[in-house]
Amino acid sequence: MHSTARVRERALLVAVETRRNGARRSGWDSERSLDELAQLVRTAGGTVTGRAVQRLDSPHPAHYVGAGKLAEIVAQRESSGYTMVVFDDELSPTQQRNLERKLDVKVLDRTALILDIFAMRARTREGRLQVELAQDEYLLPRLAGQWSHLERLGGSGAQGAIGVRGPGETQLETDRRLARNRIAKLKREIEDVRKQRSLYRRRRARSGVAVVALVGYTNAGKSTLMRALTNADVLVEDQLFATLDPVTRRIRLPSGREALLTDTVGFIQKLPTQLVAAFQATLEELAEADLLLHVVDITHADAAQQGQTVDDTLAQLGLSDRPAVTALNKVDQLTGPDGGPIASLDELADYDLSLARHRPDAVLCSAERGWGLDELRARIDAALERVVEDRRPAAASQQT
Repeated sequence: MHSTARVRERALLVAVETRRNGARRSGWDSERSLDELAQLVRTAGGTVTGRAVQRLDSPHPAHYVGAGKLAEIVAQRESSGYTMVVFDDELSPTQQRNLERKLDVKVLDRTALILDIFAMRARTREGRLQVELAQDEYLLPRLAGQWSHLERLGGSGAQGAIGVRGPGETQLETDRRLARNRIAKLKREIEDVRKQRSLYRRRRARSGVAVVALVGYTNAGKSTLMRALTNADVLVEDQLFATLDPVTRRIRLPSGREALLTDTVGFIQKLPTQLVAAFQATLEELAEADLLLHVVDITHADAAQQGQTVDDTLAQLGLSDRPAVTALNKVDQLTGPDGGPIASLDELADYDLSLARHRPDAVLCSAERGWGLDELRARIDAALERVVEDRRPAAASQQT
């Protein structure tokens, strides 16, 4: 009998660390970035067999890495047994084709890997539409060269097969045409979704209920915090991109005000541009929110960079001026003076929490233990009250 168990693919991770004026390009250490890439591979169902880093002024235009490093990667296959190579940056179509020829294994970049995880996570029709659009737009420019070994489907003259004589169409042209048709169809369907969401938001606005949108780096604990604040049954998993489709629940605040709390997809460094474009219907929820609740995993080694990545992404979306409250989450996982976990928020008084100093609006909390949630609700309540006060003069001027 043959085993039906899925064989886990073995991945070799590759990164190029570039420097501009002596500083790392994005503030992320290449090894830390590969740690995250490894977590993405595991989330996708693979295992990591090794990694390679090269420092260059810029990635090689033909192979991403230099010729010597590429030769090392080829030689490493026998010892590590990798079945695919995953690159930490998005590859150009030319780089990907050249690498596949040289390596003779599957080649993925960070973008393709993230898109694959999104495809695995999408549950709703809206989510699947947006993922399919992102994948198709990513694949379209990479179709070139995939079918160069095939002759034309048809052909002129008497030698053509029955039913396909004539000028014909190359397989590449066929695939491109089908891909463009598919992209156009998906965009029409997503536009319908956007219109439905817009109608829903207008009804919601007329009801006067404020909207608070959870934002943060993937796996920062947004879903756990949402469950703790609303007592709602929300999926919680210790994996990247556990939440893909937006989830909305009601939250009651200390003043008696009710608000809607919406959990959205987590951000990540080097977020694929295709995802930002395809998920416009979902990301519009952020633009319509009255307040953003930015969740940061304070225990992560790259907490500051993760927070900055979220800030940068919000700026790209035109949302940097949106009112926000920051929740520094998972404080229960910080280590106390005795080397063990802390027992309460009081123990944080002696901590040098630089992240908290750089974010004066931040609230220290633990969604898992329920610490700091009353303070967080009060801070959300006060921020929403300021939003309401700011709107009153505008509403009065419109009436006059």
